[in-house]
Amino acid sequence: MTDPAPSPGRARPRLGVFKFASCDGCQLTLLDCEDELLGLAAEVEIAHFLEASSGVAPGPYDLALVEGSVSTPEHMERIRRIRAESRRLVTIGACATAGGIQALRNHADVTEYLETVYARPDYIETLAGSTPPSAHVPVDFELRGCPIDRAQLLEVITAFLAGRRPGIPDHSVCFSCKQRGAVCVLVAHGTPCLGPVTHAGCGALCPAYGRGCYGCFGPAGTTNLGALVPVLRRDGMSDEDVGRFLHTFNVTAFTAAEEKDLP
Repeated sequence: MTDPAPSPGRARPRLGVFKFASCDGCQLTLLDCEDELLGLAAEVEIAHFLEASSGVAPGPYDLALVEGSVSTPEHMERIRRIRAESRRLVTIGACATAGGIQALRNHADVTEYLETVYARPDYIETLAGSTPPSAHVPVDFELRGCPIDRAQLLEVITAFLAGRRPGIPDHSVCFSCKQRGAVCVLVAHGTPCLGPVTHAGCGALCPAYGRGCYGCFGPAGTTNLGALVPVLRRDGMSDEDVGRFLHTFNVTAFTAAEEKDLP
């Protein structure tokens, strides 16, 4: 990050929020900021945010937040247009950083899905796979989560508007468990848990309540599935169970981690 923050005399930075293939949960996280959103709205011009207002203004945008995966030919054209109109582009959520749960189709025959689900599949225009925007355009930052964490989102917006790199740690959920004093469900109870290989950001919500981590925030900065998978098998999971455990919200990201860590 080398660009300076706007000076007090300049116009407010312009923010655009855009949706692709997703459930809207990450945009709702921004709306759920409530009091903080009021302060943010005073500092920026929200030029495009259909989840919040039907009133939109064309680019350029100082910061674009993009939720959702690229899943149709129209999406490919639109993400390139948004990138061209945006000074900074940040993808938010599992769909936008790893293709989302809809990327399960990347490992199957999308034509078969179309014929099974739709009465007239010839009316459907779709790509064979679901991919994050970073597969098509340069992205300045990826914020993980399904959905994203409110505090992390505010940190990202604040950082980019101030001209600095966001202070988002890339350590695993295990660090968060230790910070909040949660008992390790994997060690103490033999509960399958992806915490050792999952990016922190949820505050170790599931382990704190005695449940194993489901990997909502995707792989941590450093993963070692080669060490974790034998433990999951020890605790009663079959190879098929392990595959299903990993291939959910962040299927493509964990698949890449498997290829790196597993023989």
